[in-house]
Amino acid sequence: MHADADLILAIDQGTTGSTALLVNRELEILARANREFPQHFPRPGWVEHDPEELWGSVCDAVAAVMRASEVDPSRIAALGITNQRETSLIWERGSGRPLHRALVWQDRRTANTCAALKEAGHEDAVRRLTGLVLDPYFSATKLAWVLDHVSGARDAARAGSLAAGTIDTYLVWRLTGGAAHVTEPSNASRTLLWPLVGDDWSEAQCELLRVPRSLLPEVRPCTARFGETRDVPGLPDGIPIHGIAGDQQAALFGQACFEPGEAKCTYGTGAFVMLNTGAEPVHSSHGLLTTIGWQLGAGADKRTTYCLEGSAFMAGAVVQWLRDGLGFFKKSSDIEALAASVTDSGGVVLVPGHAGLGAPHWRPHARGLISGLTRGTTQAHIARAALEGVALQITDLLQAMAADTKRPLRSLRVDGGAAANNLLMQIQADLLGVSLERPTTLETTALGAVFLAGLGAGVWSDRSALRDAWRLDHSFAANTEQSHLEALRAAWKRAVSIA
Repeated sequence: MHADADLILAIDQGTTGSTALLVNRELEILARANREFPQHFPRPGWVEHDPEELWGSVCDAVAAVMRASEVDPSRIAALGITNQRETSLIWERGSGRPLHRALVWQDRRTANTCAALKEAGHEDAVRRLTGLVLDPYFSATKLAWVLDHVSGARDAARAGSLAAGTIDTYLVWRLTGGAAHVTEPSNASRTLLWPLVGDDWSEAQCELLRVPRSLLPEVRPCTARFGETRDVPGLPDGIPIHGIAGDQQAALFGQACFEPGEAKCTYGTGAFVMLNTGAEPVHSSHGLLTTIGWQLGAGADKRTTYCLEGSAFMAGAVVQWLRDGLGFFKKSSDIEALAASVTDSGGVVLVPGHAGLGAPHWRPHARGLISGLTRGTTQAHIARAALEGVALQITDLLQAMAADTKRPLRSLRVDGGAAANNLLMQIQADLLGVSLERPTTLETTALGAVFLAGLGAGVWSDRSALRDAWRLDHSFAANTEQSHLEALRAAWKRAVSIA
């Protein structure tokens, strides 16, 4: 590391936009920029991203941060990446041209493929090996779909002329000018092709899910050196890429949840709960996922941390739907005042199953549902029911985690854009019956990438700096009056059963 290098540049590549952050050694944000990019919905249940539009949003965000900060680029010690997980694509090794748009984690087109694999009796073995369920959420069946639907793709894969990966892998490829085809265990563990315990892609899973091993990237620990920048607009060549983790694992790291039993929920496009379970994987009997949180160190000192995870596919996306699809309000933040204008949802229940239901239900063919409508129902009641629907999904997940670990939840750290909604946070605390802790910095996903990169580059020697830097913004205490929630929970259970 250069003697004067004391800054970390982080790229947080999300589902609807890309954010760049520049952070100093004291974990202060010097500059931030976000650039949205288009979503493509060619058919019901299909969700795609154009790789060039995605890459353009990253470049624009990085360039904006460098302009705003006016720092000497030689001060950047490392670049860190965190990314939407499961979203994947295939491209030509020679030209870098994508074969197809990226298939997004929300995409459900391979639901029938997953159902056929389940019916053939493969799910138990897959779950034991990977910690995941056979669901179109994950990457492998998406990659197989592209190989099956792009003319000549399987022949090209056999010839070794194609590369595949999740978005982190694609970004490193572009950032290094095609020099590095790499990933790390937190992203690899979301593909259905990486074993929870082991150091290489599973040949059996590659064969079962029809993804040639030759397509897949090299896997390195999260703080490894993944490559150096080359020909990136707005950046000099030679900046080391030193820290990568999938967005939810990065958020857990950024929330300083380093010890077993510590949990966070990120409220973004979807909502994602992760619980640190320590050095050994905990297999769920309640529909949750077992996944790799992060892997630090190298060689004999390499250590893996595992997590239980549950995902709600629609959280902030429900608010976007009310805004864009139904025209309830002009800005997503307006939902809080609208929902708070009524004291309850008036018996309305909204199940956010628009993209199917994830853990603990795992019903890819489920659909969104609004029940309990009367002549007296207003937009405000539906808006409040939408917030309750998000919170009820998270409650289901955390109750399942408590059952799997046989350890009650004591508190929950929250982050993501929708965590700024005080009404949603209070509803969540009431439903869980525990306090919620919201930090002063909601950019915890990017902060996790910053810290992993800084650890890899030697800016920080250990994790104590991040724990010391974590600051509480607001704590939401649970309302002790719970009687009105029992009817809501019962109505929710009925509605979910028919969604």
